[in-house]
This record gives sequence, C-alpha cells and structure tokens, in this order.
Amino acid sequence: MSPLENLIANTARLSAPNNFNIERVLPTEEEYYWIQISHLGVYYRTQEALSDINCIIKPGRLTGIFGPNGAGKSTMLKAMLGLVPGNGVALYQGEQLMKQLDKVAYVPQRSQIDWTYPATVWDVVMMGRVKKTGWLRNFSAVSRRIVKNALSRVGMMDYRHRPIGQLSGGQQQRVFLARALAQEAEIFCFDEPFVGIDQKTQGVVFQVFQELAAAGKIVVVVNHDLGESITHFDDLILLNRELVAAGSRNHVLTEENLYHAYGGRVIFFSDAA
Repeated sequence: MSPLENLIANTARLSAPNNFNIERVLPTEEEYYWIQISHLGVYYRTQEALSDINCIIKPGRLTGIFGPNGAGKSTMLKAMLGLVPGNGVALYQGEQLMKQLDKVAYVPQRSQIDWTYPATVWDVVMMGRVKKTGWLRNFSAVSRRIVKNALSRVGMMDYRHRPIGQLSGGQQQRVFLARALAQEAEIFCFDEPFVGIDQKTQGVVFQVFQELAAAGKIVVVVNHDLGESITHFDDLILLNRELVAAGSRNHVLTEENLYHAYGGRVIFFSDAA
C-alpha cells in the first residue's frame, strides 16, 4: 500500500500542539505533497505575533513570505517547523511537518549564526551530511562528492579551506546555501537570505532556488524586498500578523492587499510583478 493509500485508509483525528485538533482531509495525490497550514498562531508572552494563518505551499514553485517589519514572517517559518511554540499545525504528507525535520533544510538569518566558530567552509557544508551519515561516523566518498558539487554549484569550491569568519556576507550566505543543498532535502526554508549580500550572490541564490523548484522541491523564502526581486517568486504569502493574501504573485500583489499589509507605506514595487 502506498503512503497516500495508507493515509486515506487510516483517516483519523490529528492532535496538534496545545490540544488543537483538526480533521484530516482526504487529499488528492497532488495535495499530499503540499504543506497545508491550518490555524497557525504564535504568542510571545502576552503579545500575539501571528494569528490564525491558513494557507498551502506547493512543490515546484518558489514561495515567498512577505510583509512589513514585525509582521511575523520569520515567526511563521519557525512555527511551521516547530522551532517556536504555537497553536495550529503544518502538515506534510499527512503528518506534522515538525516531526519530519529530516526532510527539511532550514537556513536561519545570518545574524543568528556564530561566525566566530572555528570551522572551514568545507566543515560547514559537510555538516549538511550528518543526518544522512549519522553522528560520529566517517563521511563516505558519496557525501564528499555531494559536498564538492554543492560548493561548486554556488561558486565556493575555491574557498573550501577558508574559515567561515573570514568570508564576506555574500560568501557566507553561499556557504549555507551549499550546506542546504548537501542535505538533499525535500523542503528548503530560508529566512531573509538576501540581507547584506551583493547582487552577484543574489543572482546565484535565485538561480539555485529556481533550479530546486524546477526539480519539484518545496522552496520557502522569507523576504521583505518589494522591488525587482519579487518577480522571481511564483507564489506569495503576505502577512501582517495575520494572513492578508496567499497565492500566485499576481493574485497577491494588488493595491488593496498591499495597503492592508503595509498601511499605505508602500512606495514602490516592480511593475513587472
């Protein structure tokens, strides 16, 4: 019996964090591979950071999470993965995504990474193979080849022996992108990957994102730039602590939605969007 058939045959109620229950909906084969987010919410102490988010994220499309500062963009990504406590649930293949992190490559904001850690570029990217290899086991020739290919793909193979603390911001972001590639994940999540990087690196990063989407992966990117770069995204999730709109780029980028999200503070977004 296939996983999808097994899911349909065993339809049941799913208990999510904070005793939130949802009825498993019988998915089509296509929907089975979506991330389905239901009633996702987060409180930081008494402050509501995210309220009742309901949307889907599809494979094969580059999805951006957008909104003003403090809108809950990073919080949504972390809540999906179970990295912050919250209400609601994110499902993937009929199970809670937070219980399937072996299928996820997550790259946090650069400000959350200790760049003084004594590791070389090669060491950092090889860390992406730990889940496949196991702790305290030697890396295989296959893993070394995967890491080499990942570094070459982002143009960082020549820097493999350099300490990560000696790299520029753009180079550091490429290294963590290579580490994500080395994980061979099904789902790729990036939190503000374009902050503090150069245009050349931005082009490299978007190229890899688009290649991953073309390969049928789920690619989710937290971003705040409503300029030209927004045209690279297929789907958008627009937030301001609650869901303003979600769907295709053209569906989301309306004057009404942008006003609702930004309160009239939007000065520019690309006409090409």
